[in-house]
Amino acid sequence: MTTSPLLVVENDPTDGPCRLGDWLTGAGLELDLVRPYAGEPLPATLDGHSGMLVMGGAQDAFAVPDPATRTQWFPELAGLIRTARQHRRPVLGVCLGGQLVAQAFGGRVARADNGGDIGPRLVGKRDRAESDPLFGPMPLAPDVLQFHVDEVVALPPESLLLAASPRCANEAFRIGDRVWGLQFHIECDAEMLAAWIAEVPDLVAAHGYDPDELLERFVAVLDDVEEAWRPFAERFASVVRGELPSGRPGLPIIGAGH
Repeated sequence: MTTSPLLVVENDPTDGPCRLGDWLTGAGLELDLVRPYAGEPLPATLDGHSGMLVMGGAQDAFAVPDPATRTQWFPELAGLIRTARQHRRPVLGVCLGGQLVAQAFGGRVARADNGGDIGPRLVGKRDRAESDPLFGPMPLAPDVLQFHVDEVVALPPESLLLAASPRCANEAFRIGDRVWGLQFHIECDAEMLAAWIAEVPDLVAAHGYDPDELLERFVAVLDDVEEAWRPFAERFASVVRGELPSGRPGLPIIGAGH
């Protein structure tokens, strides 16, 4: 059976699907890339799409929708994310995309009190993630790429917390049975990371890094990131194709945010 294309929403020209896109196409998915920042309209419905991938960006998820901040399409995107869940289309949001997923269902995003996080890190898989179709087979502390100053400070109702870290309480979560959000990045290659570092030298310095050193640290873990997250992407592709059962809806989490 032929699977309809996966809608990929690229919110910022600096954060395309990159390696994650390669893993998904390698797993047999066709990607339909839409760039709202370039004036490309979001589809009115998900008819003709098998699911959604919502990418990151430099915008604040909580900003008032405004062309000046390239956030004017965020309300429409939130509606499309809710439509995806209503029609049981799998969704994966990455960093800003994960924050927009959380907001779409009543979660709260804000500037991180600790200044956010930049650098290669480990996140800790929660015990309840063992039953999740994407996170269950993950190692206990997979490598990830952090580059954010905002974070999900309160998860939506009906969420299941899947991963946390010392610097961020809500690193990964699932809403219902087939909507996932990640606070961190898994998609980046060295070129993308170098461009991000060059764009925010003051922020990089505030986190205690020399730019060249930070890039070296990122590049050193890219193979480990692929080892952990390429199979994750392949499992998401299997959920999209209906070959892998999605998880049971999570119970509301009390006190998950701060």
